[in-house]
Amino acid sequence: MRHMFSAADLPHTIPVFPLPGALLLPRARLPLHIFEPRYLTMLDDTLKTEHRLIGMVQPNEGPGQQAERLHRIGCAGRLTAFSETEDRRYMITLTGVSRFRIETEVEGFTPYRRCEVNWGGFERDLGPTEQDKAFDRARFLALLGRYFEDQALKTDWDSLKEADDELLINSLSMLCPFEPEERQALLEAPSLTTRRETLVTLIEFALRGGDTEEIMQ
Repeated sequence: MRHMFSAADLPHTIPVFPLPGALLLPRARLPLHIFEPRYLTMLDDTLKTEHRLIGMVQPNEGPGQQAERLHRIGCAGRLTAFSETEDRRYMITLTGVSRFRIETEVEGFTPYRRCEVNWGGFERDLGPTEQDKAFDRARFLALLGRYFEDQALKTDWDSLKEADDELLINSLSMLCPFEPEERQALLEAPSLTTRRETLVTLIEFALRGGDTEEIMQ
């Protein structure tokens, strides 16, 4: 059952999990394998909270950046499933709730990082499933087929064809092998339509970067 959050429910301070290349989007699910001691502590602490939120954020590793610097925008997920292995590792699932903007990092007493965050500007994340009224599904799936063939990726095409717009676009944004900065652009897209446009641009760019002979129409 989905936990419905209102803006008033969202905490001002959340634990953050910096993970390069990991992308979580609102209403999507991200499976994670947790084994580092500091993140096991984070998980234990999160399970004691009412909201059970963890903020996924990418390290900002651009030229001249400090190694520990984070991107300003991340996405918080609610811990919706977890199982423990015999050697005290966890398999968990986060379900995306809302994006956030980091205001400041909290200096403190935990081995993991925590940040004060602002949820403003991401109100649509807490709303119903987004629609993409300009979505040309047939054309998009044709492009996707070329991309998957070029990248030697496999997928369940029947499931893709049946998925609603948001599930299709967000799942592909999370699963396709894009670079961390490209994933950040998908995360920061203001709407589902702009995310789909960004996704198409990235796919077309990847195809052009391959053997141009093969993608001639």
